[in-house]
Amino acid sequence: MLSFFKSKPHLKDLLSEDYIDIHSHLLPGIDDGAKTIKETTKLAKAFKEIGISQFITTPHISHYIWNNSPDVIIANSIETKLALENHNIKVPFLAAAEYFMDDWFENHFKSEKLLTLKDNYVLVEMSYINAPVQLYKILFDLQVAGYIPVLAHPERYLFYHKNFSEYEKLKKAGCLFQLNLLALVGYYGDTVNKTADLLLKKGMYDFTGTDVHHSNHIASFSQKVKTDYISNLKEIIANNQFFKF
Repeated sequence: MLSFFKSKPHLKDLLSEDYIDIHSHLLPGIDDGAKTIKETTKLAKAFKEIGISQFITTPHISHYIWNNSPDVIIANSIETKLALENHNIKVPFLAAAEYFMDDWFENHFKSEKLLTLKDNYVLVEMSYINAPVQLYKILFDLQVAGYIPVLAHPERYLFYHKNFSEYEKLKKAGCLFQLNLLALVGYYGDTVNKTADLLLKKGMYDFTGTDVHHSNHIASFSQKVKTDYISNLKEIIANNQFFKF
């Protein structure tokens, strides 16, 4: 039977029971994610219920918007772990950061140690409006400094949708790609869904992430995926085992 007659799986059913999430915003009151420890507790409990066995939460570090620092993030994560334990929620997690690539970041990583996902893997993002003028210089210098850039949600950068060769250029420049899983249920709209599907088809993704900020994101994991490339998706979901701790 042709694939379009087959029922697509629900997103949460693809996570099995040992998924390692590498992109979320669960630390309370630190960015545009969870606002309170009550929200964090609810989200962490939901993580366990949908099959997330471990997660790396990644607050924004954007000097001009979310001026966080590794010290602030680590202190917050320690308090959060204690609070979750007090609520008997035992989902192991680490704290890293999602760095916004701009002029401040370019100068920052040359003199300060970054908060990485694991070893030298660092999660980076850029504006949804346009790419940094010095994007390829930043990526080059970042790698010279010893880091491996993992680009968050490349499917969400609308300015690349009509110029797919830019994605290929980013890969050649040493960028790894992290898919936002909710893109494949259409959470961010049809155009983002189609771009994610094409990147998936071409095998350009390396890892996945939930990018959970709030309960609406959690609810969307109960939706069916909108892609025919289920085997490709399962493969990159499995790739996240690399980050197991």
